[in-house]
Amino acid sequence: MNIWVDADACPGVIKEILFRAADRTETLVTLVANHSLRTPPSSYITFLQVTSGFDVADDEIVKRLASGDLVITADIPLAAEVIENGGHALSPRGEFFTADNIKSRLNMRDFLDTMRSSGVNTGGPPPLNQTDRQAFANHLDRLLTKYGEKNG
Repeated sequence: MNIWVDADACPGVIKEILFRAADRTETLVTLVANHSLRTPPSSYITFLQVTSGFDVADDEIVKRLASGDLVITADIPLAAEVIENGGHALSPRGEFFTADNIKSRLNMRDFLDTMRSSGVNTGGPPPLNQTDRQAFANHLDRLLTKYGEKNG
C-alpha cells in the first residue's frame, strides 16, 4: 500500500503524523501539490509537484493510484473517485470514507455548494483540533496495522 496525500490543503500537523508513520512502518508516502513543499529526508517520503490548475493534483493521484492504496484528502469528489477505483480515502480529520458513506457526503457537499452559490454563507470547517488529529492518527494506525498483517 502506498499513501498519496492531496497536499495542497493538508494541514502541516497531519503531514508530520504521516512522515512519522512512513518511517515507522516503511510505507511510501507521496505528497502531491501544485506548489513546492519541504519534506524531511527519508527514503519513504516523496514529493510530486504538478502544474497549477483545477483538479490537476487530484487527477494525478487518481492516475497513479493502485487498488488498496490510501489517499489522504478532504476533497469529497476525489475521495469518491478513489473509492470507485479500489483505493481507500481518509480525511485529515480522521473520517474514513467508504462506499457506504461517500454518496451521502457527496450529496451534502453538493447541497452546501448550491447554498453558497445562492449567496448563503455556510461558513467553513472549524479549525483542526486535538480530537481531529487523534482521530486521524488512530485511523491511520489501524489501516497501516491491517495492511501490515496482510503483507507481513
